[in-house]
Amino acid sequence: MMLSPTKLECALDRLLLADANALDSKDMTGWLTNYAEEEQASYYCRAAENTEHNLELGFMFDDCRARLEDRVTYVTEIWAGTFQDYRTRHFVQRVSHRQVDASTAEAMSNFSVFMTPMDTGVTQILAAGRYLDMVRLSGDGRAKFLSRRAELDTSVLPRYLVYPI
Repeated sequence: MMLSPTKLECALDRLLLADANALDSKDMTGWLTNYAEEEQASYYCRAAENTEHNLELGFMFDDCRARLEDRVTYVTEIWAGTFQDYRTRHFVQRVSHRQVDASTAEAMSNFSVFMTPMDTGVTQILAAGRYLDMVRLSGDGRAKFLSRRAELDTSVLPRYLVYPI
């Protein structure tokens, strides 16, 4: 069943806000719950320039649900305490969307992410770009990412990435 435009927008916006909140709270388990529990669920992060040149080089390539789960384990258990930690603040603005079929929608959003290293306390821009999302819709009007592509406007970041953008 197709959602009304208002219900679709609400479902998408709730998902975008939940994702930003999970990342800004460093809640990696919460971040994972924003993804569909389907094998093909994925997260990619790469420079827009690489996308434009069909280069499969990127910062993060979690190409299936198992890799998303691995990302959570690495950040929370394996890498914990081994990197210079930083705080993020995500600002996201949905700019387009459409319902593809009864259970799928696509959306494009602009984003900017600010980061503050815990040791310096000096805030700077970490990344800006756009999200290209395929979203799984449930019968009760909830939405989860089937795939998320974070395309960064820059190809050089001011620091390494630990957390997804």
